[in-house]
Amino acid sequence: MEQLRNYLAERTLKDGTIVAVRAVRPDDGPKIHKAFKGLSPDTVYSRFFGHKSDVSDAELSHITGVDFDRDVALLVTTGKGEDEMVIGGASYFAIDPAHPLNSADLAFTVEEEYQGLGLASDLLRRLIEIARQKGVARLEADVLADNQPMLAVFRHADAPVRLRREDDIIHVTLALDAAK
Repeated sequence: MEQLRNYLAERTLKDGTIVAVRAVRPDDGPKIHKAFKGLSPDTVYSRFFGHKSDVSDAELSHITGVDFDRDVALLVTTGKGEDEMVIGGASYFAIDPAHPLNSADLAFTVEEEYQGLGLASDLLRRLIEIARQKGVARLEADVLADNQPMLAVFRHADAPVRLRREDDIIHVTLALDAAK
């Protein structure tokens, strides 16, 4: 758990931009809020399945307060120190906190300017690796059926994937306890 709190890796994107992938910290709320305010309505809709003009203090506390035991959150940032900006993130939260190893819910957000550069795939790979190390059996996500780029990320994951459609939503299940 403590090792995950200090998670930090640098990555070079397809366009040459160097970013940091790091564990979320309790003081990241303002940076996450600023990043949310910079998202387009389409990206917000794809992530939250509805229109949303702001992120609440409770939502920020939920993300920044992860325990890195049952729940994990990673941010992607550019810049350092005062110039650090959040450009994306991914998390998983135990669906049933009483049985955290059964299944966890995945969520991703990547700023438009950085979409298509491999960030979501990289974040998913990292979360799969962390979840496997912790013994989580399944990661699950709901994706809008027209969000083909995100569905492609899941289809290329390093885990068997099952897609189940319900109206305009695709429920994705990654079986981490099975070989690909």
